[in-house]
Amino acid sequence: MRIPRLYLPIPLVTGITAPLTDSSFNHVVRVLRLKPGASLTLFNGEGGAFAATLREVGKREAWAHVLEALPGEEMESPLRVTLAQGVSRGEKMDYTLQKAVELGVAAIQPLFTERGGVDLTGERLTRKVEHWRSIVIGACEQCGRNRLPMLQEPRSLTDWLARPIATGLRLLLNPLAKQSLRGLEPPTGPVTLLIGPEGGLSPAEINQVQATGFTGIRLGPRILRTETAGMAALAALQVLWGDWD
Repeated sequence: MRIPRLYLPIPLVTGITAPLTDSSFNHVVRVLRLKPGASLTLFNGEGGAFAATLREVGKREAWAHVLEALPGEEMESPLRVTLAQGVSRGEKMDYTLQKAVELGVAAIQPLFTERGGVDLTGERLTRKVEHWRSIVIGACEQCGRNRLPMLQEPRSLTDWLARPIATGLRLLLNPLAKQSLRGLEPPTGPVTLLIGPEGGLSPAEINQVQATGFTGIRLGPRILRTETAGMAALAALQVLWGDWD
């Protein structure tokens, strides 16, 4: 059986024994039914991973003992992409976050847009962000990444555009655009990729985005769903300029 990879948000050093998080406890003890002595791999999201063993198991908590730092290369793409994603309903956003992590995204910026149809404020927004973060963590555990992509504070599109955005290539996926990725010069810095929600961005929003230096691009003749569009674009970026062969 594959050794479980677990996120533990503490400084990890050889020799310490630390409690697992609630989600890790549930996965390791209640789902996998591992016993003391089972092998684990731990990472804290800041780079590197450690071999560990399951040390103690109680009714509501378990402990892991860190053995040694593991050799190996980091799984981070040399292409630093921020996915600015129009928030979609229900599991579509979960899917987008999970697959974006697997595809090597460096940061994710959730955006509220005119046609998004998602109203999240106050406590509901706080709970949703916590849920999204758990999706990101779970995807890192699964795909082998030792660094957590940054999940940025959700904002309205207008608010986000009014703030400083990383310099570099700025791309807006737009099925009506005439430009393609192959027609662009390879970026020399970070890339910001903006994907609209279900129903797309409004004409006014598209004009607003392009006025801030975004280049409209299309991937092909077919209109993609929001949860497909970002994944297809990220995969294309990794093939062209990232770490996909």
